[in-house]
Amino acid sequence: MSTQVLPETATVYWRPRVDERSLQRRGRAWTITTVAHTIPFVTAALFLFLLEPLSFPVGAILIAHAWAIPELYAKRGANVLRRRPRRGEDAERTAAGLLGDLVGHEARELYARTGLVVERGALGTWVVGETGAVLVRPGGRRVYCWCVHVDDRQLPSADRIAHLLLALRTDEAGCATVANRAFSGHRRRVRRRLAPALRPALDSAARP
Repeated sequence: MSTQVLPETATVYWRPRVDERSLQRRGRAWTITTVAHTIPFVTAALFLFLLEPLSFPVGAILIAHAWAIPELYAKRGANVLRRRPRRGEDAERTAAGLLGDLVGHEARELYARTGLVVERGALGTWVVGETGAVLVRPGGRRVYCWCVHVDDRQLPSADRIAHLLLALRTDEAGCATVANRAFSGHRRRVRRRLAPALRPALDSAARP
């Protein structure tokens, strides 16, 4: 395990460094926040129905809002793995070859199919994309989605992924500290919102 610290962590000095305990705390906080956003709509819908059964169309709208809020959160989480337009075939092919040198045979095959790289770390298993990463926690149920990207947008997608992959290998906790959290919740909620072509990478990360 690397003992190096990402220099980028100095730019977010106010953030506590991510560790096992902070991940659990953040996961609980995210769940509580989601529930707090949905309960008022459900409560209002039930209250209106008990007060006046003919108000059920309004209650249905409120229930739809309660359903949509966590789904929108999950969609935001899934978007961290969304593939971006490619810069040029020659550059992408060269970058993909260099990325392939960093990972094993299985990861190379998965990247060829999905455009994502699966990397096992101390905090769980990462699914690394061009502008973000999803951490699948041990057990495969809860995921944490983070937005993080390389500043040079002219780089081929494989180069951007390689930079993030190397950052994870250098300082996994530091990388999670620097990144901006987009979602935390059950893996299936993110999977539903992923493009079908990307789902095998998330499934692979969830396997023991």
